[in-house]
Amino acid sequence: MFVLSVKSRKIKLYACVFAGVCAVLLLATAILSGSDKADSKSVWYNVSAKSAEERIAFAEQFGWNVEKTPVEIKNVVIPVEFNDVYKNYNDLQLSQGLDLTAFAGEQVSRFSYVITNYPGYPEGTDYIRLNILVHNGAVIGGDVCSVKLGGFMHGFEKE
Repeated sequence: MFVLSVKSRKIKLYACVFAGVCAVLLLATAILSGSDKADSKSVWYNVSAKSAEERIAFAEQFGWNVEKTPVEIKNVVIPVEFNDVYKNYNDLQLSQGLDLTAFAGEQVSRFSYVITNYPGYPEGTDYIRLNILVHNGAVIGGDVCSVKLGGFMHGFEKE
Protein backbone atom coordinates (compact mmCIF):
# COMPACT_ATOMS: atom_id res chain seq x y z
CA MET A 1 0.00 0.00 0.00
CA PHE A 2 1.23 3.50 -0.87
CA VAL A 3 0.43 6.50 1.33
CA LEU A 4 0.98 10.12 0.28
CA SER A 5 0.93 12.89 2.81
CA VAL A 6 0.59 16.49 1.61
CA LYS A 7 0.42 19.54 3.80
CA SER A 8 -2.36 22.05 3.17
CA ARG A 9 0.21 24.73 2.25
CA LYS A 10 1.41 22.60 -0.65
CA ILE A 11 -2.14 22.03 -1.85
CA LYS A 12 -2.72 25.79 -1.88
CA LEU A 13 0.57 26.32 -3.69
CA TYR A 14 -0.29 23.71 -6.34
CA ALA A 15 -3.76 25.22 -6.79
CA CYS A 16 -2.27 28.70 -7.26
CA VAL A 17 0.29 27.43 -9.77
CA PHE A 18 -2.43 25.55 -11.68
CA ALA A 19 -4.68 28.63 -11.73
CA GLY A 20 -1.77 30.79 -12.93
CA VAL A 21 -0.95 28.40 -15.76
CA CYS A 22 -4.63 28.34 -16.84
CA ALA A 23 -4.77 32.16 -16.78
CA VAL A 24 -1.65 32.43 -18.94
CA LEU A 25 -3.05 29.91 -21.44
CA LEU A 26 -6.38 31.75 -21.66
CA LEU A 27 -4.63 35.08 -22.15
CA ALA A 28 -2.39 33.64 -24.86
CA THR A 29 -5.40 32.15 -26.64
CA ALA A 30 -7.26 35.47 -26.50
CA ILE A 31 -4.27 37.38 -27.87
CA LEU A 32 -3.62 34.93 -30.71
CA SER A 33 -7.27 34.70 -31.77
CA GLY A 34 -7.90 38.44 -31.47
CA SER A 35 -5.54 39.61 -34.18
CA ASP A 36 -8.28 41.28 -36.23
CA LYS A 37 -9.79 44.53 -34.93
CA ALA A 38 -13.37 43.26 -35.22
CA ASP A 39 -12.64 40.08 -33.28
CA SER A 40 -11.69 42.08 -30.22
CA LYS A 41 -15.15 43.62 -29.92
CA SER A 42 -17.60 42.33 -27.38
CA VAL A 43 -20.30 40.70 -29.50
CA TRP A 44 -22.39 37.61 -28.85
CA TYR A 45 -22.50 36.58 -32.50
CA ASN A 46 -20.01 35.14 -34.96
CA VAL A 47 -18.41 37.84 -37.15
CA SER A 48 -16.51 35.54 -39.51
CA ALA A 49 -17.20 36.45 -43.16
CA LYS A 50 -14.29 35.09 -45.19
CA SER A 51 -16.48 33.21 -47.66
CA ALA A 52 -19.96 33.38 -49.18
CA GLU A 53 -21.03 30.52 -46.92
CA GLU A 54 -19.85 32.37 -43.80
CA ARG A 55 -21.65 35.56 -44.86
CA ILE A 56 -24.89 33.60 -45.35
CA ALA A 57 -24.36 31.92 -41.95
CA PHE A 58 -23.85 35.39 -40.47
CA ALA A 59 -27.31 36.41 -41.70
CA GLU A 60 -28.91 33.16 -40.52
CA GLN A 61 -27.73 33.60 -36.93
CA PHE A 62 -30.13 36.56 -36.73
CA GLY A 63 -32.97 34.59 -38.32
CA TRP A 64 -32.66 36.15 -41.78
CA ASN A 65 -33.04 34.15 -44.97
CA VAL A 66 -31.12 35.84 -47.75
CA GLU A 67 -30.62 35.15 -51.42
CA LYS A 68 -27.40 33.20 -51.92
CA THR A 69 -25.86 35.79 -54.24
CA PRO A 70 -25.41 39.38 -53.10
CA VAL A 71 -27.22 41.99 -55.20
CA GLU A 72 -24.23 44.28 -54.76
CA ILE A 73 -20.61 44.02 -53.68
CA LYS A 74 -18.91 47.36 -53.34
CA ASN A 75 -15.62 48.59 -51.92
CA VAL A 76 -16.09 51.61 -49.67
CA VAL A 77 -13.69 53.68 -47.63
CA ILE A 78 -14.62 54.46 -44.04
CA PRO A 79 -13.96 58.20 -43.75
CA VAL A 80 -11.21 59.47 -41.46
CA GLU A 81 -13.55 62.11 -40.03
CA PHE A 82 -17.18 61.15 -39.52
CA ASN A 83 -19.90 63.58 -40.61
CA ASP A 84 -23.33 63.48 -38.92
CA VAL A 85 -24.52 60.63 -41.15
CA TYR A 86 -21.52 58.46 -40.27
CA LYS A 87 -21.78 59.41 -36.59
CA ASN A 88 -25.40 58.23 -36.57
CA TYR A 89 -24.48 55.09 -38.49
CA ASN A 90 -21.66 54.36 -36.05
CA ASP A 91 -24.11 54.79 -33.15
CA LEU A 92 -26.08 51.93 -34.74
CA GLN A 93 -22.87 49.89 -34.92
CA LEU A 94 -22.02 50.64 -31.29
CA SER A 95 -25.46 49.36 -30.28
CA GLN A 96 -24.48 46.05 -31.95
CA GLY A 97 -21.10 45.84 -30.17
CA LEU A 98 -19.16 47.07 -33.22
CA ASP A 99 -17.29 50.33 -33.85
CA LEU A 100 -16.31 51.79 -37.21
CA THR A 101 -13.94 54.38 -35.74
CA ALA A 102 -11.25 51.68 -35.50
CA PHE A 103 -11.43 51.43 -39.31
CA ALA A 104 -11.31 55.13 -40.21
CA GLY A 105 -9.49 55.56 -43.51
CA GLU A 106 -9.66 51.82 -44.31
CA GLN A 107 -11.17 50.28 -47.44
CA VAL A 108 -13.81 47.66 -46.64
CA SER A 109 -16.21 45.55 -48.71
CA ARG A 110 -19.96 46.01 -48.45
CA PHE A 111 -22.04 42.96 -49.30
CA SER A 112 -25.77 43.62 -49.86
CA TYR A 113 -28.14 40.66 -49.71
CA VAL A 114 -31.89 40.58 -50.35
CA ILE A 115 -33.75 39.37 -47.24
CA THR A 116 -36.55 37.00 -48.22
CA ASN A 117 -38.28 36.60 -44.84
CA TYR A 118 -38.68 40.11 -43.44
CA PRO A 119 -41.88 40.26 -41.33
CA GLY A 120 -44.77 42.03 -43.05
CA TYR A 121 -43.19 41.91 -46.51
CA PRO A 122 -44.13 39.18 -49.00
CA GLU A 123 -41.51 36.80 -50.34
CA GLY A 124 -40.22 38.09 -53.63
CA THR A 125 -39.86 41.62 -52.27
CA ASP A 126 -36.39 42.63 -53.37
CA TYR A 127 -35.98 45.93 -51.54
CA ILE A 128 -35.32 44.69 -47.99
CA ARG A 129 -31.56 44.31 -47.63
CA LEU A 130 -28.93 43.05 -45.25
CA ASN A 131 -25.73 45.07 -45.65
CA ILE A 132 -22.56 43.81 -44.05
CA LEU A 133 -19.24 45.61 -43.97
CA VAL A 134 -16.30 43.20 -44.08
CA HIS A 135 -12.63 43.89 -43.36
CA ASN A 136 -10.01 41.11 -43.44
CA GLY A 137 -12.70 38.42 -43.44
CA ALA A 138 -14.63 39.75 -40.42
CA VAL A 139 -17.88 41.69 -40.16
CA ILE A 140 -17.14 45.14 -38.75
CA GLY A 141 -20.58 46.69 -39.25
CA GLY A 142 -23.80 46.65 -41.17
CA ASP A 143 -27.55 47.04 -41.08
CA VAL A 144 -30.93 45.83 -42.24
CA CYS A 145 -32.77 48.37 -44.37
CA SER A 146 -35.39 49.08 -46.98
CA VAL A 147 -34.04 50.72 -50.12
CA LYS A 148 -37.47 52.15 -51.00
CA LEU A 149 -38.02 55.87 -50.61
CA GLY A 150 -39.04 56.56 -47.00
CA GLY A 151 -37.63 53.19 -45.92
CA PHE A 152 -36.10 52.13 -42.64
CA MET A 153 -32.79 51.02 -41.16
CA HIS A 154 -31.96 49.03 -38.03
CA GLY A 155 -29.39 46.64 -36.64
CA PHE A 156 -28.94 43.00 -37.51
CA GLU A 157 -31.51 41.70 -35.02
CA LYS A 158 -35.16 41.42 -35.97
CA GLU A 159 -37.21 44.30 -34.60
